[in-house]
Amino acid sequence: MARKVFFSFKYTDVQRAMVVRNSNVIKSDDKVGFIDKADFEEVERKGDAAIRAWIDKQLEGTTVTVVLVGAKTDKSRWVKYEIEQSIKRGNGILTINISQISNLAGETSDWCGMTVPGYPDYGWFTGDGYENIGKWIDTAAKKAGH
Repeated sequence: MARKVFFSFKYTDVQRAMVVRNSNVIKSDDKVGFIDKADFEEVERKGDAAIRAWIDKQLEGTTVTVVLVGAKTDKSRWVKYEIEQSIKRGNGILTINISQISNLAGETSDWCGMTVPGYPDYGWFTGDGYENIGKWIDTAAKKAGH
């Protein structure tokens, strides 16, 4: 079943997040939560209220939130806000360690160890994310009653 999914990540991990987004297992054109740098900077210039409004708008109609975790995701107040709002909405939630996905320079990063208590966490490589992300999303949605 097609699901509308929100992807939460610290913007410094956008290159790694794009690997997940562009994997062929996410077939929907409705890849919510992805914003390019120019758009992000535009929203950011408008201040915190504009960022919260953008996040809230992006979460509309979603049933699952996938938190893509890299080296400093646990330091992002916006990722924390996205998780809080996702819990309030009743979204299924899962985390995926994306730290070992190479960025455009071929570099990997450390993993900050962030998980969301009570929700499953996976590793993109250790859990064969390319093959399994669809199953992970479906399981999270069903667990949340969607």
